[in-house]
Amino acid sequence: MKIRAILVPAFALLAILASKSVKIPEADLHRPTAMPGRVILTWAGDPATTQAVTWRTDTSVDKAMAEIALDEDGPGFVKKARTVEAVTEPFESDLGRAHYHSVRFTGLTPGAQYVYRVGDGFNWSEWNQFRTMLDKPAPLTFLYVGDAQNDIWALWSRLARNAWTEVPKADFIIHAGDLVNRSLRDAEWGEWHEAAGWINRSHVSVPTPGNHEYNAPAKDAARTLTPHWRPQFTLPENGLAELPESSYWYDIQGVRVVVLNSNVKQTEQAAWLDRTLASDPRRWTVVTFHHPVFSAAANRDNKPWREAIQPVFDKHAVDLVLTGHDHTYARSNLTSGISGRAGKSGTVYVVSVSGPKMYNLDREPWMVRAAEDTQLYQVVRIDGDKLRYESRTARGVLYDAFELRKQKGKPNRLVNQVPVTPENRRAAGAKASE
Repeated sequence: MKIRAILVPAFALLAILASKSVKIPEADLHRPTAMPGRVILTWAGDPATTQAVTWRTDTSVDKAMAEIALDEDGPGFVKKARTVEAVTEPFESDLGRAHYHSVRFTGLTPGAQYVYRVGDGFNWSEWNQFRTMLDKPAPLTFLYVGDAQNDIWALWSRLARNAWTEVPKADFIIHAGDLVNRSLRDAEWGEWHEAAGWINRSHVSVPTPGNHEYNAPAKDAARTLTPHWRPQFTLPENGLAELPESSYWYDIQGVRVVVLNSNVKQTEQAAWLDRTLASDPRRWTVVTFHHPVFSAAANRDNKPWREAIQPVFDKHAVDLVLTGHDHTYARSNLTSGISGRAGKSGTVYVVSVSGPKMYNLDREPWMVRAAEDTQLYQVVRIDGDKLRYESRTARGVLYDAFELRKQKGKPNRLVNQVPVTPENRRAAGAKASE
């Protein structure tokens, strides 16, 4: 026994020394199979009565489906599930061919919890859960993150997990663009889906495209939205007609959430937004897109976009604008005018980053709180006449906070609740992590 105890570790050591570890090829890591992968919830219609789900398989699956039932305390729901046939479309990436499938559940009960699974009748995902929104004003909580973009699996996944640990009942998550770095690379999309894991299968994603979701197919050619976007996200087509599924809006429990595509057709979207908000009966309006109206990083001003879109925010008293792109953090007070005047009325503007890529901050007078070299996620809670905003670091530490309070016949009242801690700024002369 003693000899065996000595020899086994020795053989193990020899095996380790003799082995030749190699990096697993991306095509193997991200190869689709007949089992559903990259399952993600989005909304393509009314969040109170509909739910969309999209997933990927290999090309052997040419007929897919989903099953759905009201959730129960035991497994009896399985026998009560109804089947919905999926729409299947072929897709070819740099790593090969696949099929994307999508289902739109309709006729759902507001405020109810459902279970669903997706598959081909033989190969199924696990049963996942989601809850529909209510069809009337009610408390709402959502998360918002800026650019994930780089080292997504290695360094963004911890932020995603911690955000949902801290806020497990969040209703949805806004991704303000640059979800990946090179959007023609299937491996990066694979990392993005894997980093969020079960979160994407149980909580709704609200994505907006960043500049890294756009590509030039050839030199001097016009940039186009990545072909990955529409197959993997099932989104509304109620936005600007020329930008299907990349500009859109929802009404959710008394809040209008508008997603814009700040990469293209800026003046056209400004006119569209003006029309869309003219008929907005909701108490709160939140708008998200990628390129900031007021930039937080050096030499990154988006003046044409600001001149087109910011007057619309003032005209319709938009409450909150959530952006990314600058790989720093900055948040304003109530701000109006294209020059960014702080005052007693206006919109709160936020720039944030959730991934590890960091830029230099340009400290400007409009910023109430700013940060460099800090991965952040934001929690927004809306309840009646109050909006509570928190920005938290990847560790969950509160970094910034404020409240907006509605006042009858008056502009919002902003109450800053910034923690009494120093801003996260790098040492003088230190370089950003590109």
